[in-house]
Amino acid sequence: MSIIQAIVYGVVQGIAEFLPISSTAHLILVPWLFGWSDPGVAFDVALHLGTAFAVILFFWKDWVSLIKAGIKEPKSKMGKLFWYLVLASIPGAIFGVLLDKYMEAFRNPALIGIMLILMGIVLYYADKLGRNEIQFEKMDFKRSLIVGLSQVLAIIPGVSRSGITMSTGRFIGIERESIAKFTFLLSSPIILGDALYHLKKIGSAPVEKIPFVVAILTSAIVGTLSIKFLLNYLKTKGFGVFAIYRLVLGIGVIIIYFVK
Repeated sequence: MSIIQAIVYGVVQGIAEFLPISSTAHLILVPWLFGWSDPGVAFDVALHLGTAFAVILFFWKDWVSLIKAGIKEPKSKMGKLFWYLVLASIPGAIFGVLLDKYMEAFRNPALIGIMLILMGIVLYYADKLGRNEIQFEKMDFKRSLIVGLSQVLAIIPGVSRSGITMSTGRFIGIERESIAKFTFLLSSPIILGDALYHLKKIGSAPVEKIPFVVAILTSAIVGTLSIKFLLNYLKTKGFGVFAIYRLVLGIGVIIIYFVK
């Protein structure tokens, strides 16, 4: 693993983890397109640790307020929201562990291309038809659980954790910026948990320390910028550009796959 490759993977992870374009798909497609070898579990852990640090540090004030309210004032708005986030993260965590060993079958580039296209269409219509009724502070248990359950599908490469949760949120009337913030907070324990879960698979295998650290730092820095960008972007614009990107990328991947 070269430093350049570590930086490329870090940039891809930092961008694609938080934008609704599927980080898993991009991390599979990058080595496939460039002919690079599989970076391995250790590198996957590094990338997820970086984005976990990004989302936790970006929202650390929110997390402090949520945790305090959840413990001291569980019936307050912020207290309820904390427990909604906790409960909504459970389905994704459980199914992520149970289905992890079956995901190798979904790493086919052509299938990834199809999923990119399908979710691009879903994202576009969810945003177009969605109403702006519910703000972040007014999230209720039912909507939180629905968004949390949708996160289960994110284990399929090409679906995207942020893509499916934001699409679901828009379908059920949550405004754009609010569902983005809820998605990012909901992803915090999932991304960190995913990194720690796969950490045990590294075992005693040698780890290239410099690329490992570079990957963490790059994905953390780029991830922070991606979060800030999307929250500001959604104040005035919708998800249409990401839907178009998914369609173009998906079609391109399918064409390259069959040409190859």
